[in-house]
Amino acid sequence: MGIKGLTNQIKEKAPESVRVEQLKNYFGRIIAIDASTAIYQFLIAVRTGEDGNQLKNQMGEVTSHLQGMFYRTIRLIVNGIKPVYVFDGKAPEFKSEELAKRREKREKAQADFEKAKEAGDSISSAKFQKRTVRATKEHVEDCKRLLKLMGIPYIEAPSEAEAQCAVLCKSKKVYAVASEDMDTLTFGSPRMIRNLTSSQAKQKQILEFDLEKVLKSFKLTMDQFIDFSILCGCDYTDTIAGAIASHKAYRVSENFRYEEARNLFKNPQVIDPNEITFKWSDPDPQGLIEYLCKEKGFQQERIEKGIEKLQKARKEPVQSQKEQKEKEQKEKEQKEKEQKKEQREKEEQEKEQKQKEKEQKQKEKEQKQKEQKKEQKEKEQREKEQREKEQKVDQKVDQKEQKEKEKENKKEKRKNHSKKRKKKKDLKKDSVKKEKQQKQKRKTRSSKRK
Repeated sequence: MGIKGLTNQIKEKAPESVRVEQLKNYFGRIIAIDASTAIYQFLIAVRTGEDGNQLKNQMGEVTSHLQGMFYRTIRLIVNGIKPVYVFDGKAPEFKSEELAKRREKREKAQADFEKAKEAGDSISSAKFQKRTVRATKEHVEDCKRLLKLMGIPYIEAPSEAEAQCAVLCKSKKVYAVASEDMDTLTFGSPRMIRNLTSSQAKQKQILEFDLEKVLKSFKLTMDQFIDFSILCGCDYTDTIAGAIASHKAYRVSENFRYEEARNLFKNPQVIDPNEITFKWSDPDPQGLIEYLCKEKGFQQERIEKGIEKLQKARKEPVQSQKEQKEKEQKEKEQKEKEQKKEQREKEEQEKEQKQKEKEQKQKEKEQKQKEQKKEQKEKEQREKEQREKEQKVDQKVDQKEQKEKEKENKKEKRKNHSKKRKKKKDLKKDSVKKEKQQKQKRKTRSSKRK
């Protein structure tokens, strides 16, 4: 399954990370191919007759996968590509729930297929029949044997093939990974190619995804991209429907084992790339005829033509040295173009940064001036308030002194008044006394006269 909706997310938000390629542009490149998705493609695509049944031999054995593997691998070799097939190992334990769901879907599709077939609905029956397809252990072993006879190297991964492919690409053992599962990017493959092994008749565009550009456009780190992929929906957890599209908060179920899924993407079980070597050997014509024609019932004439084409391509691929140089020159020009673009973007970013810094400095200057004016105003206000306060204090002191002076004046007036009264009283007293004395004198005189 891979990552739900990731292809559309990338095409919408990071279109520059996806480019349409031609098969010849991978001349001389080593490509790691996810064998499981390739076999599944062959089982789906290679059909025969009006009813669209899988290709089978006289014994009733399905041979669609062998025909697809044989001829499409030859097509890659003819175009100068060096394929390395990587097969799945044991699935992680907590992927069992996803595998059980797939099994249920196939069983339902089988029932729907039988109903459509009985009803004579050829379109629906063909649709449901494709949903019943799965790559069995027998299909896998058949393809391994075929690749060995063709002289094509393959690897048996300890667990997920996409993880092993991604590690090979990260270590530069291979140029890119060819797979239909988008979790190849989540496992960290720098490049991923889709539709590399598709039928020419379907004319599907070969798409190359660049992980670095995806992360740059999404503005995510690799760890954040892994979490983003888990939220989209992967093979290892329950899906939170609409979690990415609606940007809402959700209460996750107990079965949402995101930590285990995150750990698997970050630390997958793989073979150390340094322990892996690839060897493309000459094909075994007799062995191929024995296996494909005598055991599996293919037409010997067609197989011999395929072998001849394979042998010729192994010696001299169709792409000439001139084309190779042209391709290298084109890649060089493309790289220079991208570097110039990055340089322009960098210069623009620096220019924007300088402008922002200038604006920030101007803003800070204006803010500082504003603050200084504010401080000056506050200082003047404080001084004014201080002067007013001092004036009020002085006024109070003056008023107090005035009151005290008035009080003293009043006191002095009372004192003077008191003195005057006393003096007046004393004068009156003296006058009375004097009058008494005079009266006494008169009385004395009067007595003497008598």
